[in-house]
Amino acid sequence: MSAADARTAEGGAPATREVEILRGLVAIPSLSGQERPAVEYLCAVMRDLGFQAAIDGAGNAVGSVGDGPREVVLLGHIDTVPGAIPVRIEGGVLHGRGAVDAKGPLATFVCAAARTAAAGLPPGLRVVVIGAVGEEAESAGALYVAPRYRPAFCVIGEPGGWDSVVLGYKGSMWADYTLRQPGSHSAGPETSAPQLAVAFWNRIAAHAERFNAGREGMFDRLEPKLRAFNSADDGLYEEARLHLGFRLPLDLDGAALTALLDEYARTGAVARAEVRLTCGTPLPAYRGDKGNPLVRAFLPAIRGAGGKPRFKVKSGTADMNIVGPAWGCPTVAYGPGDSALDHTPEERIEIAEYLRAIGVLAAVLGGM
Repeated sequence: MSAADARTAEGGAPATREVEILRGLVAIPSLSGQERPAVEYLCAVMRDLGFQAAIDGAGNAVGSVGDGPREVVLLGHIDTVPGAIPVRIEGGVLHGRGAVDAKGPLATFVCAAARTAAAGLPPGLRVVVIGAVGEEAESAGALYVAPRYRPAFCVIGEPGGWDSVVLGYKGSMWADYTLRQPGSHSAGPETSAPQLAVAFWNRIAAHAERFNAGREGMFDRLEPKLRAFNSADDGLYEEARLHLGFRLPLDLDGAALTALLDEYARTGAVARAEVRLTCGTPLPAYRGDKGNPLVRAFLPAIRGAGGKPRFKVKSGTADMNIVGPAWGCPTVAYGPGDSALDHTPEERIEIAEYLRAIGVLAAVLGGM
């Protein structure tokens, strides 16, 4: 934190209020499905800052300033993964679950919109801030707003660093595999259920290796992951269960992957085996154009704050994957924080970076 940032954060307005908004939001637990207290807090904060704010039909916190025909939606998420981290500010760093993913970016949205409104919104501009529920689960909040808005621009609230613009996120899919077969003697020739499950996983890994041959970039690769492996034997039947996750590149169709998994699941199983494969609905990858007007607005704003703009794509998924294709408008993700700290016991965000990101986004909104 610079000396100027420190003085402002410790005793000046509006930065003291902006830091308190973030601290207060992080201090309220908001696991997916349990977001209501944090949503109510955020709506109250937005009303106090001059927004029109309410809770929508999905439970999202929604606030708006301005009433023009051009609409920009700042879509963040208010839910977090499990894991209680004591909320504290030490040495200019705020620690706590959600500080990075993604209450830091969401608080940035609220404070940047409030700064811009206080200075005077550009004519004809309406800014809508949404604190969406359920992003860490099934994205119920984003699925609710997708058919209800048609913005001219959209910014997704995810950590990428104050000087970075995130252009895209990989797709995702999950699959559950269960194989149940009659038991056999351990000295016999039969292949056990756990062995068949391992062979299924190995076929998937080998397919990914073939698919990824010659693909150097993370964003272009198929990434399977074995998330859980369980087995059981009751003396009559034996069973093996796998839970798999997949990160999908732009050019991989989820339906084709599902069909391939079904083929691999049944390979090698004995006639009396029961094989069940359940696949979740694939969420396709999304990547925006770095030459669009929204990206071009971020570049001078970052430079004006002393940064050198960077472009990123992410291996995870976000609500961008849902609303980007639905809205078809220039869309990027932006927010302070180190995404390597997402979901970890060390989750934290630098106050100076948070304040700098507010300034960058306020400059973007003010120039629209």
